[in-house]
Amino acid sequence: MSDPFDGTERSLGQLVASATAEMSALVHDEIALAKAEIKRDVNRGLLGSAFGIFGVVVLLFSLPMLSFALAYGINAWTGGHNGDGGLNLAVCFLISFGASFLLAVLLFLFAYARFKKIKKPEKSLASAKETAAIVQNVKPHPRPATVTVPATQDKSASVARSSA
Repeated sequence: MSDPFDGTERSLGQLVASATAEMSALVHDEIALAKAEIKRDVNRGLLGSAFGIFGVVVLLFSLPMLSFALAYGINAWTGGHNGDGGLNLAVCFLISFGASFLLAVLLFLFAYARFKKIKKPEKSLASAKETAAIVQNVKPHPRPATVTVPATQDKSASVARSSA
């Protein structure tokens, strides 16, 4: 009969240490993958937020200035500047507001397009599900029957031996 510890087989402790190290590396890799995917989506979200905030700023700051300039321009273009009538000044202001509103809607659509590209971390979820499926199917090796310690043997010696 050959010696079971001839160097070709690893001990139980070595197997457990190896499995623990590999499981730890797997968990670290999955965390790194999730971080990378989340970072990508956060960057997309930040860009979409920037477009949305920029749209609000443009709408708020440009409305008074743009509305007056556009309204008086429309009034002048339709002949109101020389006394020929032209469009009513109130209608000119409504047209001006409509142009500003359309610009804001366009900027919000750009922001929405950026937000729509945000996806859940599919690779991380798939990897975690795969790992969970593998771990669920792992069955422990049968353990040998417990050895009873004779009453005459010193219990501290058995503890020291088993933990050494």
